[in-house]
Amino acid sequence: MSSPAANIATAISTPTLDSESPALLQSITSHVGYAFTRMATLAAAGDQRAAEAACEMAWEQLHSGPWHSVLPVWRDAYSMACLHVAKFHFSNGEFRDALRSLDMGIIMGGPLLRKDLDSAIEVVLAAKSRHYHNGVADDDKEGHGEAGSRLLVSPQEFDKSEVLQILPIRSLSSKIVGKRSALSLEAFLCEYFLSGSPVIITDCMAHWPARTRWNDMDYLRRIAGDRTVPVEVGKNYLCSEWKQELVTFSEFLERVQSTGCSSKAPTYLAQHQLFDQINDLRKDISIPDYCCAGGGELRSLNAWFGPAGTVTPLHHDPHHNILAQVVGKKYVRLYSATYSEELYPYSETMLYNSSQVDLDNIDEVEFPKVRDLEFIDCILEEGEMLYIPPKWWHYVRSLTTSFSVSYWWSTDSGSSMVS
Repeated sequence: MSSPAANIATAISTPTLDSESPALLQSITSHVGYAFTRMATLAAAGDQRAAEAACEMAWEQLHSGPWHSVLPVWRDAYSMACLHVAKFHFSNGEFRDALRSLDMGIIMGGPLLRKDLDSAIEVVLAAKSRHYHNGVADDDKEGHGEAGSRLLVSPQEFDKSEVLQILPIRSLSSKIVGKRSALSLEAFLCEYFLSGSPVIITDCMAHWPARTRWNDMDYLRRIAGDRTVPVEVGKNYLCSEWKQELVTFSEFLERVQSTGCSSKAPTYLAQHQLFDQINDLRKDISIPDYCCAGGGELRSLNAWFGPAGTVTPLHHDPHHNILAQVVGKKYVRLYSATYSEELYPYSETMLYNSSQVDLDNIDEVEFPKVRDLEFIDCILEEGEMLYIPPKWWHYVRSLTTSFSVSYWWSTDSGSSMVS
């Protein structure tokens, strides 16, 4: 009897792995990775259990201490093992399992084998699509819910008085961020970029396919349902209950739909380079021309996707930032970079760009300078972009289920990213 994948014409090819494998295994061996090297060699010769064992060994090394202390060679070793495991799943017609292995290699692995991982994903997705269209019953129909389009965010009346009850004190009572319709690049540069002033830009995203597609649950499941993504669980990254998980995009969508505003542990896909991982979603958006201001270089393109109630605590970033609101609404509060001392930043190196002040529950005894500080704020609507200048402090709360994209760019090629 032929295997489930017997009719697959295209196999997973790994040209980088094939050429770099000897040197990589030698490097792993020099870091006392003898057992991994033996398992990886057996995996390359056709031993699936050895491939799985190699994957587990590399995984243990990735979790042997703080992430920054992990030797880069072990990240590449993990990518190698994930590729081997994916090949076996693919040959057995286990497309979902193959995709998970490849996504894990992208998320947790090193850069050496990234091209192999990306090309392998394209091969698996193409084979999966052929089987689906040919009526082959495989595991890709599992958990996809009922047929028919369902909206991620339904049109509804927005009650400002109700919103004010869940926002920080003094919200929407002072200076509101100004709005400009279809702002020209020259006007943006002269009036906002050079002066370092926030602005909301409207009418610049109507042509994005994402504006309609990303509000369609079935589209998101079809494009990304079986992909594995890292999510945050908990109110925000400063809470003791906060944790990270790896889930399929379909599972994440179900959590988003089932999470109410009062949930203490919402699931949030935050500051993840989703569009580097899932190319079909990347095709739904464009890089705004404003990101070229100042001869800028795009540093990062991140997704922010979660239910109402998700909060990004008060912090600042080193880069120019365009926050594009694709689906849903967000509340954003901004403080000038000149107020850094009054906003009590953490002294720890990893959190130096975050404020100790919880705007949702300000301790005025411990942080007396905050109460009377001037700020500007807004409700960022669907289809609007907010320009946040470097070092400006900002707090963000999702008022509905929300899908946003942030574009970070810098005019200083030597700037480093803040994780």
